Amino acid sequence: MSEDGVDAAAWRPGLVEAAFPWFLRVVAAYSLMFGVAYWVRLIGYYDGPLWRFDTMPVEWQVASVSLSVLFPFAGIGLWMTASWGPVIWFICAATETAMYWGFPEMFGDRPLIALSHAVVALLYVAFRVGIALQRRDARID
Repeated sequence: MSEDGVDAAAWRPGLVEAAFPWFLRVVAAYSLMFGVAYWVRLIGYYDGPLWRFDTMPVEWQVASVSLSVLFPFAGIGLWMTASWGPVIWFICAATETAMYWGFPEMFGDRPLIALSHAVVALLYVAFRVGIALQRRDARID
């Protein structure tokens, strides 16, 4: 027995706790993909309207530069399952949600991106609650 009353050799992570790192890694892959998309926009690789940094309005320049740095940083933190990864991801998600829902006249109307961020945030909360309940039940047994 250990100090907190749970035998460390007998304790095994439950299904929710085992699935949580995989969930974080899927979100990390999407974060890296979003980061690459913003970098493509910055360097002008894609030949589309307003897809080059020098032709973008100032609000898009600020958003693109910020998110092109933050999304890959969040992806790395999520992939490593570091505690700061979800925090940086939340900053990215809140920024994009504010862009597309708060200022659609400047950034366009893309409600699916904001909705996907909300779904990921709800799944994250559900995982954390599930892990807390599993740990509580393991302490009781």
